[in-house]
Amino acid sequence: MRTKSKKPLVLIVDDTDSNIDLLVNVLRDEYELSVALNGQEALDVVRENPPDLILLDVMMTPGLNGYDVCRRLKAEKAWEKIPVIFITAMTDVRDESMGFEVGAVDYIMKPVSPPIVRARVKNHLDLADLQRACEKTVEIQVEAIRQGQKDAIFMLGQAGHYNDDNTGVHIWRMASYAKALAKAAGWTVDMQDQILLAAPMHDTGKIGTPDAILKKPGKLTEEEWVIMKEHTTVGHKILSVSNTPIFRLAAQIALSHHERWAGGGYPQNLKGEAISEAARITAVADVFDALTMVRPYKEAWSVERAMDQILQSGGHFEPRLASLFVSIRDEIIDIMDYWNKQEKKNLFAASTSVPF
Repeated sequence: MRTKSKKPLVLIVDDTDSNIDLLVNVLRDEYELSVALNGQEALDVVRENPPDLILLDVMMTPGLNGYDVCRRLKAEKAWEKIPVIFITAMTDVRDESMGFEVGAVDYIMKPVSPPIVRARVKNHLDLADLQRACEKTVEIQVEAIRQGQKDAIFMLGQAGHYNDDNTGVHIWRMASYAKALAKAAGWTVDMQDQILLAAPMHDTGKIGTPDAILKKPGKLTEEEWVIMKEHTTVGHKILSVSNTPIFRLAAQIALSHHERWAGGGYPQNLKGEAISEAARITAVADVFDALTMVRPYKEAWSVERAMDQILQSGGHFEPRLASLFVSIRDEIIDIMDYWNKQEKKNLFAASTSVPF
């Protein structure tokens, strides 16, 4: 954006020296100026030192005319927002219409009036500054919303495991496994990122599970197991309050990550593709991480043993996803090593350390 300490740079493009001299005399006191005598030279100047605004003749010889130059400028992301004002003797309405169609912001007829040129240049530079300021404000607001969403995800993920001893970075490591498996399953990059954010909230509903059940050292009674299973529906109820894509996905996962591919899971006893793919993916990642973690009641399984268990799950997991998970074994080990190092450094305690 322009500052008061620096004059805006205006590029003047015309194949006639007298026209350039006229515009230079009109603008030299208020702006830094550069010039080009043809379309290709104009593009070269822009590439080397992008201006804040371009005054562009339409009919130039040889080579590119003004419309061609403008089209090329607008096709490049780095240059597309540079304001282009056509200055031309072409007075037909169709010519003016073409100028706007190719991306110009204004059209000044020759012979030019110095006050009009100065006014139009100033107005469009001011408008460009205003647009950049608005875009920056929106960018800041969007980032604040994103950070708020990330903080909420972190807190909900942590809340679900607040009373679950020795889980460490389980939810973040497991989410990274889920993203890797989603990638192997052909998910888009955007959806991979969404499951990375949604998977950590899979056990949010445990916030409603009594401590006596969560921390019970022995086997749960039938009645206690019924209560334990309710964390799926409680999590779904909590997460369904939001209508954003990430929380909708998280709600699906929370509800169905304990369903089984062959049936017999909970809370709805779903089978096969009736279970959302996000929940099926998270189930694989969740169980694998649980198997390879040290817990008070067990040693950590080796990667090989855990992978074999995933493959021979007896209908727990979708066979396709189980096979894909095993096929990315090296990537899974890299993820495991990364998060184990973070756990040793105790870096999982702040939301700035989670993988998003």
